[in-house]
Amino acid sequence: MSEEAAQAEREYRIEELAEAAGVPVRTLRYYQERRLLPPPRRRGRVAVYSQGHLERLRLISELLERGYRLDGIEELLAAWEQGRDVGELLGFEWAVTAPWSQQAETEMTMDELAGLFGDQLTPEVLDEAAELGYIEIRGDRIVHRVPRLMEATAALVAEGIPLAEILALSWELEAAFDRIAYTFVRLARRHLVDRMGDPPTPAELARLAESVERLRPVTRTVADEHFARAMDRRIRKEFTHLTPRLTAPDRSPAERRAAGRER
Repeated sequence: MSEEAAQAEREYRIEELAEAAGVPVRTLRYYQERRLLPPPRRRGRVAVYSQGHLERLRLISELLERGYRLDGIEELLAAWEQGRDVGELLGFEWAVTAPWSQQAETEMTMDELAGLFGDQLTPEVLDEAAELGYIEIRGDRIVHRVPRLMEATAALVAEGIPLAEILALSWELEAAFDRIAYTFVRLARRHLVDRMGDPPTPAELARLAESVERLRPVTRTVADEHFARAMDRRIRKEFTHLTPRLTAPDRSPAERRAAGRER
């Protein structure tokens, strides 16, 4: 008998299965209660598990590591039991949900961060940045999850814009871009997702994944161009208000005070 065949026929008691899968026995029992794991065969009063149970447990662990909740795992396993290819489904999921920003996290000490922001780096500011999800405080080190935003923030502070006001603006930007993202996703769902079969075929999933990949740069271009147009409009409007002040003749302090009283 080959090694693969012997492995396929291997049987486990519950403690052996838990050890092989790297999960506690109580977790294994919980999965059984939720029907994530098929019932074992019975040999007298002893529950006997197979290699299939071990593979199922490893798949559950992998899905949990990828951020799935147990409810979602139940749906995937149900699809698997109906003959769907879970690898195919996971490949589609990764293509659709892969991060849009591929920045690597960076770490700095608190002293290094203070060197950028000086006395503006208060505990309240750190807490707010952490709440926004921009940083994570790990002991005496700060992990920057979005390094480019940190660099942009440092540049704005260097120009004289208070750090606290930048963070206040960040909340507004998060909300505004969340609305924009919702609009794009709703559009894609209506015209791409809702036209697929129920359940979608592998070919439909593959086409959707390819469409999403093609639309990623297009979507960013649309957002960038609309933001650029909005900035152009706003700057022109503000500059129009500023022009009279720039072109007004110099006046003496007394004249400026008199003009102020007239207003």
